[in-house]
Amino acid sequence: MSQSRRTIIGMAAALFATGLAVSPVAAQQLKEVRIGFQKAGIFPIVKQRGTLEAALKSRGIAVKWVEFQFGPPILEAINTGNVDFGYTGDAPPIFAQAARANLLYVAAVPSAGLNQGIVVPADSPIKTLADLKGKKVGFAKGSSAHNTTVAALEKAGLAYTDITPVTLGPADAVAAFAGGNIDAWSIWDPYLALAENGKVRVIAFSRDVQESNSFFLANKDFTSKHADIVALLNQTFNEEGKWAAEHRAEVATSLREATGVDQAATTRAVNRSEYTVTPITDKIVATQQQTADRFFKLGLIPKAVDVKEIVWKWTPGS
Repeated sequence: MSQSRRTIIGMAAALFATGLAVSPVAAQQLKEVRIGFQKAGIFPIVKQRGTLEAALKSRGIAVKWVEFQFGPPILEAINTGNVDFGYTGDAPPIFAQAARANLLYVAAVPSAGLNQGIVVPADSPIKTLADLKGKKVGFAKGSSAHNTTVAALEKAGLAYTDITPVTLGPADAVAAFAGGNIDAWSIWDPYLALAENGKVRVIAFSRDVQESNSFFLANKDFTSKHADIVALLNQTFNEEGKWAAEHRAEVATSLREATGVDQAATTRAVNRSEYTVTPITDKIVATQQQTADRFFKLGLIPKAVDVKEIVWKWTPGS
């Protein structure tokens, strides 16, 4: 055996001994990570602060930020491989899993339930959730607001058929609500906070009708090939979440600059936000499963789903 071959074999053995062997998958050169985000939560802050770019620079990996209006289109982009990693509320992953989307839950942000609610005009005769019977309720189909609506009806003892669902993306819903074309609007921050600047009443926040979480999700194939990068993304958001929780005034200023949303509304949204990024726990899975079962029971998804089948295990610090 030549000296050079013995050297190569020795180096390989050392790599395997330290758990750093380079597999064909790991050897693939990743040049860019594509992040799907909305103008909500911690993603706009992290984008503005450049912390992901800094974390990935030493690996020669760039970051591409792709903006979406709400969750379902983000997950469709993750499913098709046009985005690698993104953030949504609780309902979009359930609809995506029912459609056999190629994605995984990779982390969670437990919610205090104050960043989402159902609003009506201040002079509306709707005073309670029960008063939604026979009314037009607007929400984005397949979104967390869809789930809040369903949970609110359940809480009030109403059937889904007791309302007229009006499925609208946030931008269209703003106009529909202002024009009186819907009687109530189920929506999340910052749209909820913006609506509260006007003459509205919140008849229920999310926490009044359900326990909820938001999620980080990633393309399944991407996670298989680049598990270390997904872990690094989670860890970076985890650290940024800790910073955000302790610097809310700075977060509000950054979000206003990044999104152009009114300062008062931005401050209101930030002050009631949760930023803690955690692994997907058994409790979180159970809560999400309840949501999935609720949608299946109502016939809103075509088949039952088992949430734990698409959960990726992450350990903070890894």
